[in-house]
Parts: sequence; C-alpha cells; structure tokens
Amino acid sequence: MIRRLIVALAALLVAAVGGVLTFLYASAADSRAMERMSPTEVLMVAEPISEGSAAESLARSVLVSEIPSAAVVPGALTDLGDVAGMVTTTDLQPGEQLLSSRFAAPEDLDRAVEVPEDLLTLSLQLEPKRVIGGELRPGDTVGVFISATVRTDGGEIDQTHLILHKVLVVEVVGAASVDTNEDGEEVQQAVADTLMVTLALSPADAERVVFGHEFGSVYLSLESSTVPEEGTRIVTVEEAFE
Repeated sequence: MIRRLIVALAALLVAAVGGVLTFLYASAADSRAMERMSPTEVLMVAEPISEGSAAESLARSVLVSEIPSAAVVPGALTDLGDVAGMVTTTDLQPGEQLLSSRFAAPEDLDRAVEVPEDLLTLSLQLEPKRVIGGELRPGDTVGVFISATVRTDGGEIDQTHLILHKVLVVEVVGAASVDTNEDGEEVQQAVADTLMVTLALSPADAERVVFGHEFGSVYLSLESSTVPEEGTRIVTVEEAFE
C-alpha cells in the first residue's frame, strides 16, 4: 500500500514539474514571438532613387515606417545621418528598406573613369555575346572588331578586322553584377539583353566605330596592356579557311 502511494505521489510530482516546465516554455515562446513582432522604425524608399544620388538629397524620397522587428533587414537605416557624405551605389525602388550596404563614398565608386581631355566618349548598344558575355567593367581596355559586307566590282565580300587596340571603357550599363536583397543576402544579377558600353575614342577612331556599328557588326574583346598588336589582317573567307 505504501509503495503504491509513493509511486502515485512520484507520478503527480513528475506531472506537476512537466506542467510547470511546459508553462514556462510556452511563456518564453510567447515572449519571444511578441518581441519579434514589436514595431521598429526604419527608413523606406518612397519614390525611385537613381544610382549616384547623394544621401543629403534623399530626405523627400524616403519615409519612416514601422515594421515588425523580425522583418528588419540587417543594415537597415533609421537616420540618413549615418550615411552622410555618401552616394547610392545602385538604383533604389519604392518599398525597399534603405540599407547601409547600398551606399559608398563617391571616391570609392569603381565606375568613375577619368577620360583624357583629347578623347571623346561614344556609347554603343550591343548584345552580351558581343561584349564578352557582359563581363566588362569600367576601366577595362578592349579591342574593337568590325565585320561588314564590302561591295566591289566583282560582287560582295564579307570581311572582319581588328581595327582598334586597347580602347578605354568608360561605363557599362546592363553588365552582370552582385546586388543585396531585402534580407541582406548577395544576389547575382543577370546580364541585360543589351548593354550600353561607353568608350573613350579619338574623333577619327569614333568615326570608324560608328560606321562599323551602323553598317556592320561590332565585337569587343578584353585586351590588356600586354596583348601584342601586330599580326592582324583583314580576314575574308579565303583567309578564314587558309
């Protein structure tokens, strides 16, 4: 009898302890859930912001919004003063949280390329396959190929020639890039269907490139300072199959 009583009391004690632990766990879980749902103020993009915009100019383009703390992206800004003197490194769209990772000092932007005063800038719209698959960056130097059909007294001849060497790339719009999403994760952005490539050229070379772009096809090749320039020629079907 006493043994059965002891077993019963032990069972009641275990049940009581289990109930207390369950209550404490549930209370802690509720507390954590409430903490994650507590409203937190962050800056949100209210209207489109262009790449290169100064932080000081964004006061009318952003607004303070309260969102659950669980939805706050790491690096979300609460005060524009935290990025004073900096500029945006990408275009920003309405509804985005304003992130510190989207800002950089103007001097740190890798797209800034100084163009020599005796050269002009010329932009070409090209497919990725003509621009090294879109893997081209400001500051690179390229070779410029032109393919065209030339009319002669004997008929038409298809020709290709590497006409220019080590041309400075000033800007590339639409190239592959790495962006940061609203969760603070890096995301690879695909190459656009067409890229806008800006080159620094002498007036005479610019004329040749425009002619090739208008009446033929242009290809760009990545060309470092160590690539030799001799040995090129105008290639026709005969030379191609020698």
